[in-house]
Amino acid sequence: MKNLTSKVVLVLFTVLISVASTQAQDVFGKWKTIDDDGVTEKSILEIYEEDGKVYGKVLQVLDKSKGDNPKCIECKGKLKDQPITGMVVLKDLEKDGEYYEGGTILDPNNGKEYSCWIQLEEDNKLKVRGFVGFSVVGRTQYWYRAE
Repeated sequence: MKNLTSKVVLVLFTVLISVASTQAQDVFGKWKTIDDDGVTEKSILEIYEEDGKVYGKVLQVLDKSKGDNPKCIECKGKLKDQPITGMVVLKDLEKDGEYYEGGTILDPNNGKEYSCWIQLEEDNKLKVRGFVGFSVVGRTQYWYRAE
């Protein structure tokens, strides 16, 4: 009986630790962005918090199809012709339950900014939804935590 009690305690302890570590995961850190095709690795982006809001900055462009230091040719204003590396493309998201929403995401390929929400779908998988107007009119990408 004592041996069985020890095993039950050990199993419960393991489950509690595993639940706690899963809940400790958040959206912050480095993410590998994947194109809409679900295969092409586009960039490494760092998601961080500043003044209570969430932002994402491009650390490295992985897709070399537009050269070694691609620029945001289609962007408007001060971002026009600026290097994509170092650019803040995810802005002003705020936590609302399991979502971060109310912000925008910039697509450097076309220079357009979209409303956006993100959600940690699994420990190392981030669901990113960009849209115009209503969330149902948009597109979803899945990003994976970078090593």
